[in-house]
Amino acid sequence: MEWILLLLLGLVAAILGSIMGLGGGIIIVPALMILSSYTTVLEGITPQVAVGTSLLVMIFTGLSSTLAYMKQKKVDYQSGLIFFIGSGPGALFGVWLNKDINTDAFLVGFGLFIIVVSFILMVRKYIKPLKRMSKGIQRSYENDLGETVEYGYQPIVGILIAFVVGMCSGLFGIGGGSLMVPAMILLFGFPAHLAVATSMFLVFLSAIISSISHIYLGNVDWLYALALIPGAWLGGTIGAAINKRMTSDSVVNLLRIFLVIIGIRLIYQGITGS
Repeated sequence: MEWILLLLLGLVAAILGSIMGLGGGIIIVPALMILSSYTTVLEGITPQVAVGTSLLVMIFTGLSSTLAYMKQKKVDYQSGLIFFIGSGPGALFGVWLNKDINTDAFLVGFGLFIIVVSFILMVRKYIKPLKRMSKGIQRSYENDLGETVEYGYQPIVGILIAFVVGMCSGLFGIGGGSLMVPAMILLFGFPAHLAVATSMFLVFLSAIISSISHIYLGNVDWLYALALIPGAWLGGTIGAAINKRMTSDSVVNLLRIFLVIIGIRLIYQGITGS
């Protein structure tokens, strides 16, 4: 029963992660930590193993989503590679921070982080993008309505933000899209669909770096990963298809509520130890 649950967890996490550009780890990691208290299969799982396993799974979520978004021609490869200059080293730094973290501290910190992310998701559509910088990289994108949308950013600013995103990815086992997508939309003026697709490309690249480091440190449970990966691969493709056909407002609202509940539960578990 637990293995079927893991398969479904990988599927649901990847669908939501692909729709929103989050990567899915923000659901997988807390779910593994919570399930460890209720199932014998996952009993005693550490934050390091939860994070390392999540990042390995996100390689497949990121790849399947990226391939689907490539067919839709929504991935900004140049921007993704520039951001990766920051997120790659950031991911390695996050892995280093993760290796000695206390379980209770991890649960409380991650719970607070998830609640902050839910707040970002709540306010992001009400905040207008900052005025684009006259210098730096300037790009344009033609949306499905035939409208040309311009956006731009200073590479150094994008790299610094991506470093923080990569650090969170390596530390918490998330794809980092929960921070990168709002940053691309609010700070750089990216169209939402383009931001999500480019974020999944970045999730794929960052997850490779982070997961290799966690594999080296012995932080990956291969049985859990094998149970999660099939659902993650299928979910990444499904999520990209859903993203193309619908607005994400209803999904964002449900996800916000879901994240707040998870965040509170993790904080409680970290404080009480139960």
